[in-house]
Amino acid sequence: MTTTDEATQNETGQPGPAPTADAASTKAAVLELVRRYDRQTAPPPEFRPGITPVLPSGAVLDEEDRAALVEAALEMRIAAGVSSRKFERLFARALHLRKAHLTNSGSSANLLALGALCSPLLEGEQLQPGDEVITVAAGFPTTVNPIVQNGMTPVFVDIELGTYNTTPERVEAAIGPRTRAIMIAHALGNPYQAEEIAQLAAERGLYLVEDNCDAVGSRYRGRLTGGFGDLSTVSFYPAHHITTGEGGCVLTDNLALARIVESLRDWGRDCWCEPGENDTCHKRFAYQMGDLPRGYDHKYIFSQVGYNLKTTDLQAALALSQLPKLDAFGKARQHNWQRMRDGLDGVPHLLLPTATPDSEPSWFGFAMTIAADAPFTRPEIIRHLEDRRIGTRLLFAGNLTRHPAYLGRPNRISGELTNSDVVTERTFWVGVYPGITDEMTDYVVDTIRRFATGVR
Repeated sequence: MTTTDEATQNETGQPGPAPTADAASTKAAVLELVRRYDRQTAPPPEFRPGITPVLPSGAVLDEEDRAALVEAALEMRIAAGVSSRKFERLFARALHLRKAHLTNSGSSANLLALGALCSPLLEGEQLQPGDEVITVAAGFPTTVNPIVQNGMTPVFVDIELGTYNTTPERVEAAIGPRTRAIMIAHALGNPYQAEEIAQLAAERGLYLVEDNCDAVGSRYRGRLTGGFGDLSTVSFYPAHHITTGEGGCVLTDNLALARIVESLRDWGRDCWCEPGENDTCHKRFAYQMGDLPRGYDHKYIFSQVGYNLKTTDLQAALALSQLPKLDAFGKARQHNWQRMRDGLDGVPHLLLPTATPDSEPSWFGFAMTIAADAPFTRPEIIRHLEDRRIGTRLLFAGNLTRHPAYLGRPNRISGELTNSDVVTERTFWVGVYPGITDEMTDYVVDTIRRFATGVR
């Protein structure tokens, strides 16, 4: 439930009139009906092998999540407001960071994070067109796209099979005279060696952006992922650890970078007043910036070429309902992954995944790579699983350098991309998200084991 202040805030961020007793009673009745509706429409709990879908990913939502969304809708909190700011504070605290800024997607979060490092407000320390950014060839395109979109050159490095992450040695070998930053995602929730790569970045004067979209709650050497880089990003798409439907977040301990991210997200404006607020600096009409006349309204002074990538309080209300479940969701992912790993141990022709040493992953998926000499192909095993209602996914784009979007664009490849090509040809993954039960996991294990050993 929201507080009175939250309940009376309208879409501009200004407090509205307090609800009457009748209105408050009606709202309580509506929310109870919503919870009842959720219980009445819940899917049947029994699992029917081959009939009930075993999804590779998905949101786990309950009656409180549904009620949170409806409550925000009843209060007409249709733009970013109090729920957004509250979640930003709580989420930053949960990840042990100082600042979090909600966005409309994880892809936008990546764009803002790298865009912030290109800001002229960094006064000579910003990234420039033509600079190089080291990234991984085998992954999701939105880790790489901001590099291209900002006129810089991606430098692609290979990964390790099993962990599906790159290594500090590969990153170090890729550093050239124009290298200015590193931007890498933790693969399927499995942390890369973030401490070593962060130390390398610091020694070489490079920025580090952690794409933490698949790994919220994971730890490396006891520290949460997302806290090693200058900036980190999160996605709240339904496949991810908690969801807002669509949405993302940029996090940092660096207050100067946080301010740049906020400005870029909010049209590039110089003012830092929250929506509905005025003159928090007490000199709204006293600034002189650019070629504008002195006293030009600070709310309409723009110091960066920005975007509007904000989220809404409807999404933030769902985020606030999901956040307390983050630890439990992470434990469920770890449990499902380990049950899958134990069940498939010793199955021929499959390379099973392994956690990075010194890590505690909050797993996103369970990846497998088919041996080169296996008596079956990836399309054959995927078709077998899908026909039995077991959802599968490839390791995202595989080797991005082979996609039409990147052919002919400036890039540099460091070393060979042998394992990225293996991933493109022979790797796939199945789900471990919290909606998967032990019975489902055992069915997936049995189906894969029987297929791989020739029992059809």
